[in-house]
Amino acid sequence: MTHDKRALRAAFKRLEIELPERGGKALRWLRHPASRWVRIPAAVLLTFGGIFSFLPLLGAWMLPLGLLLIASDVPVLRLPVSRFTIWGAEKIGGLRARWTRVQG
Repeated sequence: MTHDKRALRAAFKRLEIELPERGGKALRWLRHPASRWVRIPAAVLLTFGGIFSFLPLLGAWMLPLGLLLIASDVPVLRLPVSRFTIWGAEKIGGLRARWTRVQG
């Protein structure tokens, strides 16, 4: 397994940890090679929706998730998207830990 595939796998696993259980299961299913015909349209729709995140019901969360799903099939995107995902998950985890301490 190449370095970029390992990095992408680590990014997916980190994101699955941060997501609620149901979201993690859906992401695991989308990662499966047999789900390619669902993953690609979902990735395009999520990316497109993330671009228009200023509209109601669409959010900024859609863009990184769409790019992460596209990176599964586009080798050039694997390493940069996986690094960004891991960085973002670490920031979210830190904010969540800080929030828990404040609520304490």
